[in-house]
Amino acid sequence: MKGPPRPANRLPPTPSSAVRGQAWSLPPAAIYALLLGLGIIVYFPALGGQLLWDDSGHVTRPDLRSLAGLGRIWFEFGATQQYYPVLHSAFWLEHLLWGDATLAYHLANVALHAAVAFLFGLTLRRLTLPCAWLAAALFLLHPVCVESVAWISEQKNTLSAVFYLGAALVYLRFDRDRRPALYAAATMLFLLALLTKTVTASLPAALLVVFWWQRGKLDWRRDVLPLVPWLLAGAGMGWITAHFERVLIGAQGADFTLDFASRVMLAGRVVWFYVGKLLWPAPLLFVYPRWTPDASVAWQWLYPAAALLALGILLGTSRRQRGSLAATLLFVGTLFPVLGFFNVFPFVFSYVADHFQYLASLSFFAVVAAGAGRAGRHFPRATRVAALLILVLLGGLTWRQSRIYRSATTLYEATLQENPQAWLAHHNLAIILANSGHADAAILHLETVLQLRPNYAPAENNLGDDLLRLDRAADAIPHFRRALELQPDYAVARCNLGVALAALGRTEEALPHFEAAARLNPTYGEAELNWGLALMLTRRFPEAVPHFERAIRLEPASVYFQLMYGRALANAGQPGGAIPHFETAIRLDPNSVEAETELASVLARLGRSNESAVHARRARELPGSGR
Repeated sequence: MKGPPRPANRLPPTPSSAVRGQAWSLPPAAIYALLLGLGIIVYFPALGGQLLWDDSGHVTRPDLRSLAGLGRIWFEFGATQQYYPVLHSAFWLEHLLWGDATLAYHLANVALHAAVAFLFGLTLRRLTLPCAWLAAALFLLHPVCVESVAWISEQKNTLSAVFYLGAALVYLRFDRDRRPALYAAATMLFLLALLTKTVTASLPAALLVVFWWQRGKLDWRRDVLPLVPWLLAGAGMGWITAHFERVLIGAQGADFTLDFASRVMLAGRVVWFYVGKLLWPAPLLFVYPRWTPDASVAWQWLYPAAALLALGILLGTSRRQRGSLAATLLFVGTLFPVLGFFNVFPFVFSYVADHFQYLASLSFFAVVAAGAGRAGRHFPRATRVAALLILVLLGGLTWRQSRIYRSATTLYEATLQENPQAWLAHHNLAIILANSGHADAAILHLETVLQLRPNYAPAENNLGDDLLRLDRAADAIPHFRRALELQPDYAVARCNLGVALAALGRTEEALPHFEAAARLNPTYGEAELNWGLALMLTRRFPEAVPHFERAIRLEPASVYFQLMYGRALANAGQPGGAIPHFETAIRLDPNSVEAETELASVLARLGRSNESAVHARRARELPGSGR
C-alpha cells in the first residue's frame, strides 16, 4: 500500500530577514531602478567604449538599414552572421533610433542586464526561494557577466535572457492556472528568445527540472506534453544554428576534429572551469588559453571523473533533498550546447568564454542566495555583513573588468598580458595597428600569430598586406601565395597578390588575379576596382569603365571609388560622365582636395571655365592642399 505523497521539496516561502533588508520591500519599478542604477555605476568605465571585434557585424550594416533590409534579416539566410532575426531586428531599430552612437548601445545592454537580474529575482520569488533579490544582485554585479554586458555583440545574451525569463515566469503562472492565453504568451516569449539566441532552447528542459524539484516526479499530461512543442522548436533552431556555425561561420575542419572520448573529457573540464570562475573570478580573459584535449593523458580524465563523482553524491542525497541536484542539472544542462559536443566557431581559439555561461550562472546564484538565507537564520548579523561585503567586492571587480572594454586595443593588450599565446588577440591587434599607420608594429604580431598557428591563411594575407603598406611588394608576394596555398578560394588574398604584382610593374600578370578574386566573391568591390585600375595602368580606359561601374554599385558610399570611376570616364573620353562622380565624392567628403581638383580639370576640358575656377579655388583653400 502506498504511503501519503511526499511534500514538495521547497525551501521556505519568504526570504530570511537577515539578508532581506528594507530595500527589497520597494515596489517592483523602484527595485528595477535600483538595479539599473547599480548596473550603470559598475559598468560606467565601459559605457564610452568603442566597437570591439565583431561588433561591426552586429550593428546594422548600411545595406540592411532600410525596410527591405529588415525583410532580408528575417527571410534571407546569410544576410546576418547568424540567423538570429529578433536580435538583428533589435539592432536595426536601435540604429534607426541613435545611429552609430556606441554610448546608447552600451546603455541599452546595461538596461537589459538589469532587466534580466530583475526578472531573475521575480522568478525566484515565484518559486518561493529565499533571498531572491540577493541572488539578483549577485548576478547583476558578478564580473563574469562583464563580457556579455560590455561587449555590444553580446546583446544576444542579455536580450535573449529577458525573453527566456519572461517566458519562464508566464509559464509558471500557466502551470498554476492552466489558462490557454498564458500558454500562448509564454510560447511567444520562448520563440522570441530562440530567435535571439539558440542557447535558450534549454528552457523547456529547465522547466521540467523545476517541476521535478517541486513535485518529486513528472506527470506526462501536466508537465511534459505542453512542453513538447517547445522542445521541437528548440531542436529545430539548434539544427539551423549548427548549420550556420559549420557552413557559413566555419566551425569545421582540423580544429574541430575531436573524438567522442576527448569531447567527454573536455566537457568535464569545461564545467569545472565555469564553476571556478564563478567562485574565484580572476583572471577573467577575453580569450582563455586553448587546451589540447587528449584522451590518452590520464590526468585529464580527473575532470569528468570528479564531475561524475559529484553527480553520484547528489543523486544519492536526492531522496532527502532535491534542490542541489536540480540546480546542478540546470547549470550543466544550460551549458550543454557549449560543453564540446557541438562545434561552435569560438572553439578555434578557446573552448571556454565568459559569455557562454551567462544564462547557466543563474542557478549558481540561486544556490548561493539560498545558502545565505539558511545561514541568516543562525547568524543574521554576520550574514548581512558578509552579503554586503561580497556585493561591494563583486561590484568593484566588475568596475575594474569593465575598463578593459573601453577599446579593442585595451581589450587585446589586457588579454595578451595574461595569455601571450592568444593568437586571436595578436591577429586582431595587428589589424588595429596597421589601420592606424603602424604596419611595422603589426608585422611583429602577425609573425607571432604564424609561430602559434602556422597554417592560418588570414595572418599570411595580412602580413603581406602590411608589407605592401611599407612598399615591400616583393616581400609580400610569398605571403599572399602561401595564403592561397592554404585557402585557394581566398578572394582577398587573390586580389592582394594582384596589387603586389602591379606595384612591381607586372600589371599583365596581375589582371588574372583580379578577375579570379571578382569571380570568387562577386560582392567584393575592391577586386573590381583594382581590376579597373590595372586596366587603366595599361591605357585600356574603355575596358576599365565597366569594372568601376560594378565597383560603384557594390560600394556607392566610397569616396575613392567615386574618384577612380570619374577619372576612368574622363580618360576614356567621357568627361561629362565623370562630373557626377566627382560631385558625389565631394558630397561624401567636402574636404577632398583631389575631388575638387579633378572636377575643376574636367570642367575646364568642357570649356566651363567659370565653374572650373570656382572648384580650383576651393581645392586651394582646403586643408592639405599644399598651397
